[in-house]
Amino acid sequence: MKNLFNLGLILFIFSSCNSTGRKAIDEEQFASHWYQGKAEINVFDLKQMRYGEEREGEAVMIFVTEDFSKRKQVKLDDPAGTGKGAMKVMKLNMTRDFVTGVYPYNTMLSVFTPVYDELNSPKITASVTEWCGQSFVQMNSRNNKYLVKLFSYFESEGDQELSISAMAEDEIFNLIRLNPDLVPTGRLKLIPSLIYNRFSHHPLGAESANISKRKTGSNQAEVEVTYEEIGRKLLIRYMDAFPYEIMSWEEIQIKEDGTSEVTSGVRTNVQMLDYWKTNTLKDESIRKNLGL
Repeated sequence: MKNLFNLGLILFIFSSCNSTGRKAIDEEQFASHWYQGKAEINVFDLKQMRYGEEREGEAVMIFVTEDFSKRKQVKLDDPAGTGKGAMKVMKLNMTRDFVTGVYPYNTMLSVFTPVYDELNSPKITASVTEWCGQSFVQMNSRNNKYLVKLFSYFESEGDQELSISAMAEDEIFNLIRLNPDLVPTGRLKLIPSLIYNRFSHHPLGAESANISKRKTGSNQAEVEVTYEEIGRKLLIRYMDAFPYEIMSWEEIQIKEDGTSEVTSGVRTNVQMLDYWKTNTLKDESIRKNLGL
């Protein structure tokens, strides 16, 4: 009974503060899954193309809702005391871990997407670390454009500051989780994946893309993003019913000689977990249950 009361209170607060938000969000349904005080941990078998060869590894997608500062664009320490300066976001933290020969690669992508406010993701960051060095990029949305800071150990790439007026490809994962109806379709300018950008060393900017959605089976669907000019395609396959779980993805890169390289992730495990409370030695058994 206490849990039902708490859920009802949460629904009242958010319906009162966000009555003009995204119409595609069913608040009662959304709260039942995302306002439990837990994150959704998704583990994927990763096949990552790097240096012309397929590498086996693992990827993890962590989806969780957070209270976010509209002005500072960081997680709030005191949401209750911030008032109208707060917004609810869906946060995706996505990691990839794989090995190239003797040395490892570790990547992390973070995307913060408003749950109720009809705005592009206010903040997106990505990092790549390996034995040669590290790179980091941060995009902050200000006045309908992204202000970008890029740091790299490559002389030709770091350090840079630029602005880009376009939606980010990386936001699509969160939009699917909110409601696939929020994913735009047709031709538009799009900022390709920040991890793709770091691996390809293609200049970061807005590219012409086409987005389409289609049913692929019973309660299954996919989003396809195609960039003809840079030879990139992204396929995201998901369950077409709430909570719209991501089942797999593919990144296809067409090389200059016409051959293609495919990076893919296929989900193997999922668990709702307040992982920030499971940080003792005995909690390491949970990793085994997740297949990590």
